[in-house]
Amino acid sequence: MLDTLISNVTAVTMNEKMEVLFGAYIGIEGGKISYVGKTAPEGRPGTIVDGTGMVAIPGLVNCHTHLAATGLRGFSDDLTGKEALEALLKKEARMDSRCAKAAALLGIAECLRFGITSVSDLYYYPDATAEAVAQAGIKADIALSAYRFIDQNEDFDFDTDEQCQELCRVVRKWHGHEDGRIRIDCGIYAEYTSNHRLWEGLLGYASEQGLGLQLHLAQSQEETDSCLDRTGLTPAELLNCHGLFSLPTTAAGCGGLTEEDRALLGKRKITAVALPMADNKAGRESLAMLPCVKAGMNVALGTDGVVESGNMDMFEVMRAAALSARRVAGDAAALPAPAALMMATVCGARAQRRAEESGMLKVGFDADIALVDFSAPHLMPCHNVLNTLVFSAKGGDVAMTMVRGQILYQNGQFPTIDLKEVVEELTTYAIPKMFSEDK
Repeated sequence: MLDTLISNVTAVTMNEKMEVLFGAYIGIEGGKISYVGKTAPEGRPGTIVDGTGMVAIPGLVNCHTHLAATGLRGFSDDLTGKEALEALLKKEARMDSRCAKAAALLGIAECLRFGITSVSDLYYYPDATAEAVAQAGIKADIALSAYRFIDQNEDFDFDTDEQCQELCRVVRKWHGHEDGRIRIDCGIYAEYTSNHRLWEGLLGYASEQGLGLQLHLAQSQEETDSCLDRTGLTPAELLNCHGLFSLPTTAAGCGGLTEEDRALLGKRKITAVALPMADNKAGRESLAMLPCVKAGMNVALGTDGVVESGNMDMFEVMRAAALSARRVAGDAAALPAPAALMMATVCGARAQRRAEESGMLKVGFDADIALVDFSAPHLMPCHNVLNTLVFSAKGGDVAMTMVRGQILYQNGQFPTIDLKEVVEELTTYAIPKMFSEDK
């Protein structure tokens, strides 16, 4: 018997044929999609979700964010880059795991509200973030954002280094949790905040454990030029020389990649994560998406943290990605809506090494599904469902989000997150702690 049946819905499958099925039925059993078709399956389901007026899409994948930084939203928006960084570092220095968990839960609620079913998170306090992810039910690839230069004369031992051992503890505790719902990656903040002794230590451990890598890479031309001045190599070339790209890698930003970088990373099958909203907010160049695709790279989408982007609305990100690509190319057809939607679903799942379980509405895949309410005035008339999803829909149009068949958001309610309790924890503990003045 089916656990859940979504009835009379428009199903945007994102399958190999890019089929859109009108008046469709989606059956869910044991957390998996067991039926997709235009006639109702036999048998009485345990629960029926009426999809009338709704569009079902594969859950969106946010391939780069910082969940535990959600409590820092908004306070540094009008500062220059250097001023903002200094202000953020002061607040982050006051953060603890309790602050991080509360902020991560708020960030996850925001993701679920906007139809996001999986995130790639690169930040600090990975254990607290994993606790929040475990509670909420969302999928996540979590990486500790390692940083620090290790002097050539310093006695470095991976087995005793504080950050490296934090990574090991998190891997032992969380990697593969709930049949892979939570996975741990190794991570570095960026090339310019670390050096080869740390990189090579992480590389050896990640290779042994089968972990991926998350990092910020060549986020601006200034970053690339600085690395060239210091080393004679671009950040991509330098990290490649030290073997990091032998790992499955998700590289965020990438606005400063050279043509040679793209060719190199394409051969390595690296994922570049475009952050168009965050890049626009920071006044920097965005990833050249189409050249990256042509070079053989996988291109996915991310919001960055809410400090950088303002919110985690992946519909805004899809639209911004398409607009950015069209502006750069001077061509209104440069990045069509289906391609933007694919970057937010199929390519995101590929980046997380989840392509065999999510990214499509397909029999045998996890039931990671978002329902978008198309009854709002700004979504009518709908002459083309994919165009409307990318150029007209908003995260607030999501009516339901489920992960592995479990409803985690529906019509303003979060069954696994006590939002009132989270807000109270933020307002009575986390915000006062991070924003109190030094005494």
